[in-house]
Amino acid sequence: MDVIENLRAYLAVARTGSFSAAARELHVAASVVTKRISQLEWRLKSTLFERTTRRVSLTTAGQLHLIAIQRLVSDLDGIFGSVQQVAPELQGRLRIKAPSSLTVLHLAALFNTFQQRHPLVALELIALDRPVNPVDEGFDIALTLMPDTFGGVIEEPMCAVRRLLVAAPAYLQERGVPQKPSDLANHHVLNFVPTGNVLTFESATGALNVSVRPRFSSNEAQLVEAAAVAGNGVAVLGDYLALPAMRAGTLVQVLADYPMPELWLKALIPENRAHTAHVRAMLEALRSELAPVPPWSRH
Repeated sequence: MDVIENLRAYLAVARTGSFSAAARELHVAASVVTKRISQLEWRLKSTLFERTTRRVSLTTAGQLHLIAIQRLVSDLDGIFGSVQQVAPELQGRLRIKAPSSLTVLHLAALFNTFQQRHPLVALELIALDRPVNPVDEGFDIALTLMPDTFGGVIEEPMCAVRRLLVAAPAYLQERGVPQKPSDLANHHVLNFVPTGNVLTFESATGALNVSVRPRFSSNEAQLVEAAAVAGNGVAVLGDYLALPAMRAGTLVQVLADYPMPELWLKALIPENRAHTAHVRAMLEALRSELAPVPPWSRH
C-alpha cells in the first residue's frame, strides 16, 4: 500500500504545486509527503518535481508520468470501491469536479447532506468551469455544462439549463431595448468567457449567430451577473442565476422572442468507476435533486 500512498502524494503535489498544501489535502505532515515523493522518485529513478522557494512544479519526467498515474490510481480506487460495495456503510474517496457558480448557489447543500449521511466517504470537490476529462484528471464524477465528450467515459444527463439574455431595467431605460439579435452590436455585452464570443439565437428562419465584442468578460458567472445587475450591459446567464434576479426585479429578460439553445448539465463518469457504490449513491443524490425539475425552477 506504500506505493499507492506515494502515488497519491505525487498527484496531490502536482495538483496543488506545494508540499504543504498536498499534506493538508492528504491530512498528513509535510515531512510525510516529502518522504513519499522521495521514495517514488527513487523507485522511478527520476526527479519528478523542481523545488523552488515559491513553488513546486513538475519536471519533464514528472509530466510524462502524470496521466498514467492518474489513470492507475483511478483504476485502483475503482477496484477498492467495488470490493467495498458489500460493506454496510459507504466508504472511500470521492473526487468531483463541478461548475463554480452552480455549485456554490445550488449544489453545496446537496454535497453537505450527502456527507452527513455517509460520514465514511471522503469528499473532494473541485470547482471548475473548463471542460475536464475525468479519466485523465482523476475525477470520479465531472459535472459539466459543456458539450465535450471523451472516450472511456459514461455520460448521464441531469437537467436542462436555459440561457437567458438579461439586463438591468436602468440600463435598458438608458440604452434602449434590443429588438433583434443584431441590435446587440449597439449594446454593451457582458460575457462569460467559457461560452465564447459567438451568441446563438433561435428564430422562425433558423439559428442566428451573433459575434460580440464584450465590454466585460469573466470566467466567473456570478461576476457577470453582478455587472449586469449594476447596469453595465446585457448578459447571457444560466437560468439558475437569471431567474432569482428576475424574480427580485434586478434583471429583466430581453429578446424573449429569440430564445437561446439550452444547455444540459451532465455527469461524466469513467467507465471503471461507474459501478462503485459511493459513485452510484452520489449520482442518485444528484438525480433526486435535479430531475425532472431543478430547484431554481420550482418557485
